Amino acid sequence: MGPSALVPGPRRFCGGGVPEVLLVAGTRPEAVKMAPVAAAMYAGGRIRPVLVNSGQHPEMVDQALESFGFAADVTLELNRVTGGQAELTSQLIAEFDRLLAERVPGAVLVQGDTTTTLAGALVAFWSQIPVVHLEAGLRSHDLTSPFPEEGNRRMVGQLASLHLAPTADAAAHLAAESLRGNNVLTIGNTVVDAVLDVAARRAPYGDARLQELENRVHGGQSRLVLVTTHRRESWGEPLDRVLHAVEDIVRARPDVEVVLPAHPNPAVRAQVVAVLGGVGRVTITDPLPYAQMARLLAQCTLVLSDSGGIQEEAPSFGVPALVLRDVTERMEAVNAGCAVLVGTDRERITSLTLRLLDTPSARRAMTADGNPFGDGLASVRTEQALAWLLGMQQQRPDEFAPCAGSATVRLPGEVDVA
Repeated sequence: MGPSALVPGPRRFCGGGVPEVLLVAGTRPEAVKMAPVAAAMYAGGRIRPVLVNSGQHPEMVDQALESFGFAADVTLELNRVTGGQAELTSQLIAEFDRLLAERVPGAVLVQGDTTTTLAGALVAFWSQIPVVHLEAGLRSHDLTSPFPEEGNRRMVGQLASLHLAPTADAAAHLAAESLRGNNVLTIGNTVVDAVLDVAARRAPYGDARLQELENRVHGGQSRLVLVTTHRRESWGEPLDRVLHAVEDIVRARPDVEVVLPAHPNPAVRAQVVAVLGGVGRVTITDPLPYAQMARLLAQCTLVLSDSGGIQEEAPSFGVPALVLRDVTERMEAVNAGCAVLVGTDRERITSLTLRLLDTPSARRAMTADGNPFGDGLASVRTEQALAWLLGMQQQRPDEFAPCAGSATVRLPGEVDVA
């Protein structure tokens, strides 16, 4: 099956014979993962990228794009009152419909599993414009976790003309849903391209405390543990257990410092401050711009997080990740040994963190085989895949071949931790 068979309707091109592709982002992770693709498209010179800020989280999208020297070409105007999913989805659909009536893109590129992704894919499909799904095939096999993302990505999978899977496991999930063949391509994850790019730029910290902490880390006075927890299913009692585990860890190891960028939700931030606000060597910050977060991640000894993005990024810096979730759609990190699922159990988080802090060889072993999510070339493969889809090159790009990795973390005196 050639690329023309993937297109559900007639291909449409902008003036001058150069196709436009809309790169749609509504959240910071989407913008981060789209930015390297835009750079690859500019470098290739044969496809015109149009960066679309959907308005879901407009300031955070702009902030993320700025880290790469980009700005949105189009920003959709939303008028959110209730903050509910129905309100957001209906407004996004109306705005995308208006946008696609004005422009004639060759394809619409959506990323991941957000409400923006689902709405953009739906309207493009209705408009008979090819939908290209970046980071296709992630599955937790649990519609309630993460919610509503698991449902969103499954639905987008039914609409896409081209599925750009980050790993072989993701491609296998698509195959299990009868999505296989030429329209599924394993390319790696563009977040690896992104994090290596911005970390190398060493963006200055907006918070002077972080520069002081980094100086202590470089001077051998401190070890840094980054903690991020933002998923809605963790709010309340699960978050309380995590925060008390962080307190236990800091009190047990006097050279360990923790940075915790607090979620902007006032109730969540209040919960963080209530438990950790008076604890020494814990720095609570506002949400960090992506470039600053990448720089901080590169300084870490260990990271505790429920973020999908950090599971993908940390191995590039040799930083093991303890995942504060019971399930993850990124099992590649667990299977490769880069990450361990610890949930939100206070004792488990504390004990495993302390054992890893005390066992440098175990930490090194976790990330010795590199990053199973990418080699820094996923954005180039994406540009090539788009050119192939649009009939601009005959050959599909080569696929990403991840490292084999190790399925267990071995700690002295312990059984294998899977």
